[in-house]
Amino acid sequence: MTLRILFTGEGTSDNGLVPHIEAVAALSGTPVSVTSPDFGRLGFAHCHSVPEKLRSARGFGDDYDLIMVHRDADRTPPEDRLEEVAKAVAAEWPGHPHVAVIPVRALEAWLLLDETSIRQVAENPNGRMKLGLPKHTAVENVPDPKKLLMDTLTTASGYKGRRLASFQKRFPHHRHKLLERIDPCGPISRLASWKAFMDDLKAAISEA
Repeated sequence: MTLRILFTGEGTSDNGLVPHIEAVAALSGTPVSVTSPDFGRLGFAHCHSVPEKLRSARGFGDDYDLIMVHRDADRTPPEDRLEEVAKAVAAEWPGHPHVAVIPVRALEAWLLLDETSIRQVAENPNGRMKLGLPKHTAVENVPDPKKLLMDTLTTASGYKGRRLASFQKRFPHHRHKLLERIDPCGPISRLASWKAFMDDLKAAISEA
């Protein structure tokens, strides 16, 4: 039986996590089908909160075996975000198991650990400019990971003028590619937020 998973993120570039969900399922021998609705293109651009997204997804008429929700911790304790997601699922899709994906601060913190991938996605793999990336768990203490990632990609690209402006407009695409390229056994494996995501996902798949 194929395990049907609904994945909602904070933006479409969060879909870069889908291959990691599929990889975990494959390792357990579980066939999965992951649906990640583009609420904007489907006419639900007003959907911003977790309850709104789940309510809209339920309205499509499909059913799922597992619900996955990405919600950045921002400046809120991760435990509060976990409770927020749990309440939203209980209210909008009662009785369904769920997994909350809660990066500390923001998901971009997960993308600041792989200098090689950053240089490749920045279209300058042989660049030698210093990037000054935070080390290991220090990424979860960066006040604004998104801004740092954008600035780092800019530096790593080496672009100037119009080429730089064009490059910067593609940040959602670059973010998506970096998510896909995460090495789950690399430096990110030291982060408690990533380990919680992986552990919760494995447990949910095994119990489905």
